[in-house]
Amino acid sequence: MKPNTQQLNDLTTQVRRDILRMVHAVNSGHPGGSLGCTEFMVALYQVLMDRKEGFDMDGIGEDIFFLSNGHISPVFYSVLARSGYFPVAELATFRHINSRLQGHPTTHEGLPGIRMASGSLGQGMSVAIGAAQTKKLNGDNHLVYSLHGDGELQEGQNWEAMMYASAYKVDNYIATIDVNGKQIDGPTDEVLNMGSLSAKFIAFGWDVVEIIEGNNIEAIIAGMTEAKAKTGQGRPVCVLLHTEMGNGVDYMMHTHAWHGKAPNDEQLQKAFDQNAITLGDY
Repeated sequence: MKPNTQQLNDLTTQVRRDILRMVHAVNSGHPGGSLGCTEFMVALYQVLMDRKEGFDMDGIGEDIFFLSNGHISPVFYSVLARSGYFPVAELATFRHINSRLQGHPTTHEGLPGIRMASGSLGQGMSVAIGAAQTKKLNGDNHLVYSLHGDGELQEGQNWEAMMYASAYKVDNYIATIDVNGKQIDGPTDEVLNMGSLSAKFIAFGWDVVEIIEGNNIEAIIAGMTEAKAKTGQGRPVCVLLHTEMGNGVDYMMHTHAWHGKAPNDEQLQKAFDQNAITLGDY
């Protein structure tokens, strides 16, 4: 049975606490983008993807996901753990030496749920397209999902991948762009203005769905359901997910300052006070 909206919102709050605790414990990591994508990742793994029991690298007979902007690993690790891929207690090893939970996801540690090493920005779309084509060749009708930062699209490899996906009709693929308008050095429009992402993806032969309330669970599920309905029609699908970096923690919102900075003890407590939940901290 799929969780209801209240259960999803409660889990979202718990994941926020996980993110904050993880980066605080090692004074390192990327809370801003992780918090902004929390609702999306919870909805994806709890409702939207067709997942099978257990984990294998082949991913045959299920939907699969690739995180391209790998620096937001805290939200990925938390959602994976709380979706049953590995013990929640392992979150306490984040960024430790010899941990499976490195700052950017890697594959050689064998962490369930991780199918590609990511963090070298701009590469995830190419990998996801290859996986989607593999599913077609194998007669597997499941979907491939990926997540990318809007600043990440400044990497040129994305645009080659976008051309390829439309030219070869990779229509079992949904790429979601976290449109928060911020990157490590400031607003994306000031670092490198990319104009209308919607117009660009459409010009490259993609279908586009925009989710304006990208931090609202119900809006995300509705928008992603619309995106899923557009698959299988000869075009790849792009979802423009409008989020707020640092969502859920008032002093982290509306700024790029928390892209890659951990809260101190006092700031952590303030964030916890804003995100009280009893599902169980690790």
